[in-house]
Amino acid sequence: MSAVSPSADQIGRGIALRLCAAGSFSVMAALLKLSAEDQVSAPEMVFYRAFFGLPVVVAWVLISQGGLRGAIWALKPKNPWAHVLRSVIGVSSIFCVFQALSLLPLADATTLSFTAPIFATILSFLLLKEQVGIRRWAAVAVGFLGVLIVTRPLDSLSGVAEHALPLAGVAVGLLAAVLTAGVTITLRQLGRTEHVAAIVFWFFVACSTVGALTLPVFGRMHEPQTFALLIGAGVTGGLGQLFMTSSLQNAPVSVVAPFDYLQIVGAVIFGWWLLHTPPTVSTLTGAALIATGGLYTAWREHVRRRQSLIQPTAPPV
Repeated sequence: MSAVSPSADQIGRGIALRLCAAGSFSVMAALLKLSAEDQVSAPEMVFYRAFFGLPVVVAWVLISQGGLRGAIWALKPKNPWAHVLRSVIGVSSIFCVFQALSLLPLADATTLSFTAPIFATILSFLLLKEQVGIRRWAAVAVGFLGVLIVTRPLDSLSGVAEHALPLAGVAVGLLAAVLTAGVTITLRQLGRTEHVAAIVFWFFVACSTVGALTLPVFGRMHEPQTFALLIGAGVTGGLGQLFMTSSLQNAPVSVVAPFDYLQIVGAVIFGWWLLHTPPTVSTLTGAALIATGGLYTAWREHVRRRQSLIQPTAPPV
């Protein structure tokens, strides 16, 4: 074993951190879905999630970088325009993610978000001219079969099925996945020059700023319990981001990435328990196929890019 290879204890720690990330993101999504039931709009979610998550991120940066001087060095952008591009795509992505949460059942919205690795393969082929072999294309096909099963497009068009998903929600959910895939592409470029603390911090700042600008149009007063949900979503979202980032510092992405798909399990449980929305057979079957395609895609990406440090399979929210 090489000197840089992670030990068994490090790998175990990385897996534990990734499990914490999956749990945190599952709780965040459930809290945001509950806030949507209280008429909180997607732009408000973008703002409050980032605003209340930012103190968690700042605390992490200060601690991990050994104080203010180290934090300032880590947060200094080396390629500001790359951060701008990542923020534009990322903010658009997270807006669509939260809009999909408002329009779709929690389990279906979460499942569609995990088509992002499949779209990332397509964008890598189209934009970066990467070679995609037959096995990765087969994984893409399996993932899209899962999408068809989850969304049931013919049922939605006919409007006769009891559990047909709204087409608007499906479209926004898939657009969110495409944009998240675009974020994955930009993160590959950013990771070559930027500190991970800078990537996380400036994205939260961008979400807070854009979200604040939308509040005069979309913001409204809510009950105290609704604001409590939003605060909880911001804190758990910030913690989830940090757990996910820390997991990559302890174990290879190919080891920890599969645990991201536990968020689908969490969405099914929380949707059933808190929102009284049991999963349909179509949702469970399609989710299994999407997870299969996504996991294989992540594995092939690991094989191709063993030195890559940032290859998220979960929505980088």
